[in-house]
Amino acid sequence: MVGHVATAAIDIDASADRVWAALTDPGSIKRYMFGSEVETDWQVNSPIFWRGEYEGSTYEDKGQILAIEPPRRLQMSHFSPLSGQPDSPENYHTLLYELSELGGKTHVSLSQDNNASAEEAERATATWTMLLSGLREVIENG
Repeated sequence: MVGHVATAAIDIDASADRVWAALTDPGSIKRYMFGSEVETDWQVNSPIFWRGEYEGSTYEDKGQILAIEPPRRLQMSHFSPLSGQPDSPENYHTLLYELSELGGKTHVSLSQDNNASAEEAERATATWTMLLSGLREVIENG
């Protein structure tokens, strides 16, 4: 992990398989990821795109699937033009989701590296904490 790292974690009352399904299902993703439409085939080295609207502006974030080990680990790169930075490798983040199941619950941890400052990492942590709460809501409450 490079730069300042943002982290978030949550426990979800569901099996790792159910959590994994929600992490990789476009319909579920749209529900907990602020209406984002995701496009990928979930294969290593494949592109991934997130499209949507934020505060009245359309966006297309992008990245690449770096590792995928169902239902335990998902790693991808991520770039958002909304960052205002140029689309170059040094401006990409690495997102890592890790799932561990214990007693019918699943612990989900998420990290995002390459934040330019502690403040940027704090903002990312707040965003990812909100996203993981939405994930839990979608899974536990349908």
